[in-house]
Amino acid sequence: MSLADSHNLDSDHHMFLNEPLKADAETDIIYMMCPMHLLTIDEQVKEIKIGEILSILTDYEGAIEDIPEWCEKTGNEFLGIYEENDHYKFYIKKIRES
Repeated sequence: MSLADSHNLDSDHHMFLNEPLKADAETDIIYMMCPMHLLTIDEQVKEIKIGEILSILTDYEGAIEDIPEWCEKTGNEFLGIYEENDHYKFYIKKIRES
């Protein structure tokens, strides 16, 4: 069973990608849970330039809801999720300085 199979996912809200995107930076937050995963993402987004893409590796199930909501609240663009065998890769595009 895949990680996503354990969730009732709305495909419009949770854009699962068929292949990974090219990212300008990557952060590994595997084993991190709420709220540390969002605090780490917040810090990492500050390190990249507007228009750049951050890839986030996580195995935290709550991230499926948390990261798109964080993007909405912070004004950054959620690009989608690529599912690996044992973790997810989330992609965020920095839209504005925080």
